[in-house]
Amino acid sequence: MVKWFRKNKYPDFWNEYIDYFKNIEKTPINQTRFVAFDTETTGFDTLKDRVLSIGAVSLIGKSIQVKDSLELYLKQDIFNKETVEIHELIKSSAVNKITELEAIKIFLLYIKNAVLIAHHANFDRTMINEMLSRHGLGKLENKFIDTGVLFNKSKHIIYHENLKDHYSLDDLCKELNVPKVDRHTANGDALITAIVFLKTLARLDKRKHLQWGYLLGK
Repeated sequence: MVKWFRKNKYPDFWNEYIDYFKNIEKTPINQTRFVAFDTETTGFDTLKDRVLSIGAVSLIGKSIQVKDSLELYLKQDIFNKETVEIHELIKSSAVNKITELEAIKIFLLYIKNAVLIAHHANFDRTMINEMLSRHGLGKLENKFIDTGVLFNKSKHIIYHENLKDHYSLDDLCKELNVPKVDRHTANGDALITAIVFLKTLARLDKRKHLQWGYLLGK
């Protein structure tokens, strides 16, 4: 009875999302669906600022599934003119915008139980979780991999030296020779993050270090 109540206090789309994590089996890394994603926001305050756009692309095996991508633009009342130059989205933009709740439904249906990849993942995860919280929902259940953390942890394996302690996405593009196409757009940064992730995996695999425990920090 208690379980029934807990499940039915949430909308169907949230229950369907949670169901993806029931009886989940660990699959080999090369058969796992990863989703690289990025958010562009009105600022960097995770409580006060809002998500302007979400870009995402899926990866399976050693390839990016370009046709399986997502790009969302959200309606918003909060506008910070200081961030316009970064994300190049303005309030009066002609792109088709949807409500925050509509974006949540589409995003959850897209990611399902995929392992999520992001650069500075804690920020993007927190922004999405704040969106969920505003609509009375729980937090994301997906496992996360931060490309910055992964590369920093892997650098001694890849390069056999310490290098530096912090890597921006631009730094990783330089280190891994990744073109910075559409940088500072959600879709562009999601694609760049996906390429950075795959290149890091390839180098780890070459050195026999590609394991779930290593990727997930366990």
